[in-house]
Amino acid sequence: MSVWLPTASCTPETCLTEPAPTVALPRRVLRLAAFLVVLTVGLALLVPARALPHGPRDRLARFWARGLLGSLGVAVRIEPGPGGAPGGVLVVANHVSWLDIPLIAAASPGRSLAKTEVRHWPVLGPVIAWGGTVFVDRDRLRTLPAAVAEVAEGLRSGQPVIVFPEGSTWCGRESGRFRPAFFEAAVRSGAVVQPLAIRYRLADGRPTSAPAFIGEDGLLTSLARVVAVRGLAAELTYRSPITAPPADPAHPWEARKALARTAQSAVEGIR
Repeated sequence: MSVWLPTASCTPETCLTEPAPTVALPRRVLRLAAFLVVLTVGLALLVPARALPHGPRDRLARFWARGLLGSLGVAVRIEPGPGGAPGGVLVVANHVSWLDIPLIAAASPGRSLAKTEVRHWPVLGPVIAWGGTVFVDRDRLRTLPAAVAEVAEGLRSGQPVIVFPEGSTWCGRESGRFRPAFFEAAVRSGAVVQPLAIRYRLADGRPTSAPAFIGEDGLLTSLARVVAVRGLAAELTYRSPITAPPADPAHPWEARKALARTAQSAVEGIR
């Protein structure tokens, strides 16, 4: 049995071409059931978790995120860290799948930036929203400055904020350009930028794009593909934190553009 995996291009017509080993149907059903149980526990813990001090709350979030990925049969590998900058840090990564968010939370929990559609996902949407996610409407650019300001305020208050600067998911073998808009939040707040790379592999070490969330994929379709794969591993690799350069009043946009280029080079150097 097999599922289809992307090759070199991130379009639905060419991505899903290589077969990968899968588990039997009963194992898939068990994984889905376990996933729903962990999600339900997460919903139940959201309100009491907010009353916890920062340290215990983060430990609980890491434990829950690892449990969520484990319920789907996804092994978590963190290299070499975490070991990045603490506090108000802008965490930036390449974007492959909806699994990226719990993967990062398994190492360094923080507020996330997500498209508005995510808020309406069944079950998972409320969990993401109640976790303090900053939502941005990609079809209404006039809302972008407010979202950047909200991220900058979170960074000033000492909160880590997770951003995927490509603006969309890619198959993992190709990537998009890091857009500079939300790097402005780091420039304004003086926050450190923590780049990291996300990769998905099979048990034999081959890269896989089975978790990729691209094209016309729906959440349930992607979820069914993930639970079918045998030996799926999610890898998170940290790079050295980057200090945001000071803004030049004569060219205020240059600092965020330079920061975006540096962060993308760091991430692509790993992948």
